[in-house]
Amino acid sequence: MNNKTTIIAIDGHSSCGKSTVAKTIAKQLGFVYIDTGAMYRAVTLYCLQQGIIQNRLVNEALLTEKLSEIIIDFKYNITTGLPEVMLNGKVVESEIRGMEVSEMVSPVSKLKMVRDRLVPLQRAISDGQSVVMDGRDIGTVVFPNADLKIFMTADPKIRAQRRFDELVSKGETVNFDQILKNVVDRDYQDEHRAESPLQKASDALLLDNSFMTRDEQLQWIITKLK
Repeated sequence: MNNKTTIIAIDGHSSCGKSTVAKTIAKQLGFVYIDTGAMYRAVTLYCLQQGIIQNRLVNEALLTEKLSEIIIDFKYNITTGLPEVMLNGKVVESEIRGMEVSEMVSPVSKLKMVRDRLVPLQRAISDGQSVVMDGRDIGTVVFPNADLKIFMTADPKIRAQRRFDELVSKGETVNFDQILKNVVDRDYQDEHRAESPLQKASDALLLDNSFMTRDEQLQWIITKLK
């Protein structure tokens, strides 16, 4: 790579492995990895902790009052070599990955006030350095001029199985049908929200990884980047 900063934008459906691939690509290239999904999950966790979400409904008036209190940052983990998301000074990587947050992150992330708060922060974190950033609207909204845009997807049942296996490996008791419903529901909500809906950018490359290994996906991306 030359001295020019490079931006790789990876968008796509939930549980298709965007973060895993993005982290590995960033480590291989020496780029900074930014997980925007974790940022929206952190806001969702805050809403759950503060009672802003009640009976699966977001109290938008209360969130408007509290939004300025939410401070999101990343802390470098020297053991994993990866950044971990912090919410108001506390690392919350494990807390934001549970089903309770997963089931509410789409309703929270679709809110204009939340996106208006986080998108400038995502751009600021990336200023002056080469980054790999994954999310739902990176190539369409956050970095429409990214050097390489990838839209990742996979069959919903395959994505649900991956998510099921991940949670079971962490010792959680989960139900496959519930996870599949969550995957399908999130696809619909992400694609039909009014603010920054999930969609493939016109110049993004499609990567369907339903039947690809992680190494095959990495090689595919490296080849496209070159």
